[in-house]
Amino acid sequence: MVKKSFLIFLIFIVTLSTLTYIFLFEKSSDKPIVLGSSLPLSGINKELGSEIMEGANAYLSHINAKGGVKGRHIHLVSYDDKYEPQNTLKNTQTLIYKNNAFALLNFVGTPTTKKVLSLINEENIPFISPYTGASFLRNPSFTNVVNFRSSYKEEIETIVNYLNKYKKVTKFAIFYQNDDYGEEGYIATIEALNRRNLKLLSEGTYKRNTLSIRHALHEIKQTKPEAVIIIGSYKPSAQFIKKARECCFKDMIFAPISFVNGNSLMKELNGAGKNILFSQTVPSYDNKNLLVTKEYHRLLNFYYPKREATYGSFESFLVAKIVVKALLNVPGDLTQRKFLYSIKNLPKDVLDDIPIVYKNNQLLNKVYLSNYKHGKFVPVKEIE
Repeated sequence: MVKKSFLIFLIFIVTLSTLTYIFLFEKSSDKPIVLGSSLPLSGINKELGSEIMEGANAYLSHINAKGGVKGRHIHLVSYDDKYEPQNTLKNTQTLIYKNNAFALLNFVGTPTTKKVLSLINEENIPFISPYTGASFLRNPSFTNVVNFRSSYKEEIETIVNYLNKYKKVTKFAIFYQNDDYGEEGYIATIEALNRRNLKLLSEGTYKRNTLSIRHALHEIKQTKPEAVIIIGSYKPSAQFIKKARECCFKDMIFAPISFVNGNSLMKELNGAGKNILFSQTVPSYDNKNLLVTKEYHRLLNFYYPKREATYGSFESFLVAKIVVKALLNVPGDLTQRKFLYSIKNLPKDVLDDIPIVYKNNQLLNKVYLSNYKHGKFVPVKEIE
């Protein structure tokens, strides 16, 4: 009788242990994959932050609707940092230590990412596609950092080369944000000009998150440049262009790099795109010959029917697509180390018609120039 009771008890314990193991295992495997973002969702640069969040969410929502990645949904946690580095640091600490983020995605800005660089390297957390072309993020020793876009050096080299070679511009000035972002653009501009034995005529700066451009315009207008490289955010850049056109520069060429956010800049300028040369790190979202642009428009219209297509949301859409593919390609248990290996070794055609190659610590290595004509961004090659 004692043996029978012991046997029943033993069976009960084994069964309970097995069910507990199964429950815990299934619960663990069903947990969402948490990705974390810190970006400006309010303040002077809020439009860019909103675009980037929406583009990523459009694709991730589509994947979740299909069942997620190997049965696990992707949860993108986004915090507002107002484009202020100290806020970015607090958000990053929350994402890592409270939200237990698997990877960080689509942080916006050079000064903001520089503020958290030591933390993300200390924690060795995957830091994917920061929306900046800063050179310090292309350091090969940062094995947990994977950039998507081309660098500011590549953008500015392309701009200067085009203006000098095809437009015969030799007199350059620069308008830039007075912080790490602006400094990156300033140094890249000097280097691009030096390679052509050209000198920078003048420079003007403004303080981040302000519209204080008056002094910058005063400094630049005295030298009468033919073109001004613009390293800023869209509101102060638009203010600078407006005032420059009003006071003295009717035929000036303005050349904003991608972070300026061409779509928002054109809204601020009411579509007046004359003599503006735009630099972008992804092809035009209006290029209907690309399969991925069709998918982008379809999903953006579905999840954000009131929002227009933009370069910012298109880029973050592409990034989300790459992240999902890398997650799907991880064999066995998902780990951060396996994920980083996977995203660095994706097939060249993972974005269909937009080829990727991982080099220089980035996946894309091309710059696209365009002008704004009749309400659209038109590639330069179609204008020349």
